[in-house]
Amino acid sequence: MDESDALLAALHRTAEPEAARAVERLLRHGSDADLARINAVHLAAQAGLDEEPVIAALLHGARLGLLELSWNVLCPSCGGVIEAPASLRGVRSSGYHCAFCALDSEPVLDDTVEVTFTVSPRVRRIAAHDPDGLGLWDYQRQVFFGSGVAFPEPETFATLAQRAIVDSVELKAGERMILGLQLGPEPLIVLDPVTHAAHSLMVEGEPTPERQDLALVFDTARASAGRGTFRPGPLRLSLDNRSTRRVLPTIFRVGPDIEALLGGRRPFLTAKRLLSNQTFRDLYRTDTLDIDQRLKILSLTFLFTDLKGSTALYARVGDLVAYDLVRAHFQILHEIVAAEGGAVVKTIGDAVMATFIGPHRAVAAALRMRAAMQDLNRERGADDLVLKIGLHEGPCLAVSLNDRQDYFGQTVNVAARVQQLAASGGIFATDTVLRHPQAARHLAETGVSARAELRRLRGIGEPVAVHEFI
Repeated sequence: MDESDALLAALHRTAEPEAARAVERLLRHGSDADLARINAVHLAAQAGLDEEPVIAALLHGARLGLLELSWNVLCPSCGGVIEAPASLRGVRSSGYHCAFCALDSEPVLDDTVEVTFTVSPRVRRIAAHDPDGLGLWDYQRQVFFGSGVAFPEPETFATLAQRAIVDSVELKAGERMILGLQLGPEPLIVLDPVTHAAHSLMVEGEPTPERQDLALVFDTARASAGRGTFRPGPLRLSLDNRSTRRVLPTIFRVGPDIEALLGGRRPFLTAKRLLSNQTFRDLYRTDTLDIDQRLKILSLTFLFTDLKGSTALYARVGDLVAYDLVRAHFQILHEIVAAEGGAVVKTIGDAVMATFIGPHRAVAAALRMRAAMQDLNRERGADDLVLKIGLHEGPCLAVSLNDRQDYFGQTVNVAARVQQLAASGGIFATDTVLRHPQAARHLAETGVSARAELRRLRGIGEPVAVHEFI
């Protein structure tokens, strides 16, 4: 048995069987392009599997060394990968620029930081492991653009590419080249996907027979951008590669063809979703953020629970029995959170703080938790385990606290205070949770109603609209 066989055998021992088989099929039989930047959501759809087990299998594969995990900071406009650090620690809170789109941005974990997987060279060598050997469009697909860009089918792609591209060249380090162009009325953009350099050519005014000149230098400065205005007519374009790598400058016509070529999108695994994935938190418990990092999340749903009367429980049944009961309660909650695609962030005494990427999953988890505690109490013939649950959704910051990934902000504070409103077996959710259509639909489908009221929360200035699940 070689090393890759041993690693795959370990994957089958740690991941769900069907998901492990899907990953193994991909690693053994997928094309080089398929293995360069694996989109977990797309892989699950292709295999006809639920997304969570596939994400978990890929994470186990990365931990075992079958795959390499990458955090890609994306341009919010074109979906290009501005930077691809090997860990979340490499993601800055601001200062990103896409020269192709002439756009400055800051990363948002909801949609502009993706997580992809690449086969390890220990397992299988693919062309993307040596990107300087890739042709123009292979480089664009496998390196420059993120996994959320959905390119057209091959025949359509070839037609659009032919219409969108004026010319493209390959320049080795130190090489120069001069191109002669005839500018028409449409604007052009010169893009090198290797250095991320771009130069926009605006074409205005009356045609001229006079030759115009433009000199572009590609060097180690990343994402340099320029802009110039020219008249329709001849242009001598000088390209000078002063970088240490080969470059692939390409001249695109700006218009509907390039939009059709690059404008398709498909779902991908976001950093927000991965941070709220239980398998990720279990496998990468401390390998996430630096202590000084603060990364923005626009929307995350928080669920807080607490056991009512846990102190009295210890006095009533004794330390040993109470400890076993509380531990069983934690195990049940942990399983429910994971099953609903969430993650337990931490436990505080007898309380749990968990996150979900959408309010509907948190609502489903809360109802399942209440029902599970009721079932456990019926089995014991005593109401020893009674939960109080609170839910809230909103923006927050992903941070590192006490050597682990955590969250900070008013959304977290409100969620904790909402939980304190709940009586025995009660569930309270804020208006932002219930305004989510899927959350409201889940309540209706399960026959649960919600009573709305305005309540004051400790430490929160204005009254908050909350709903008690009946």
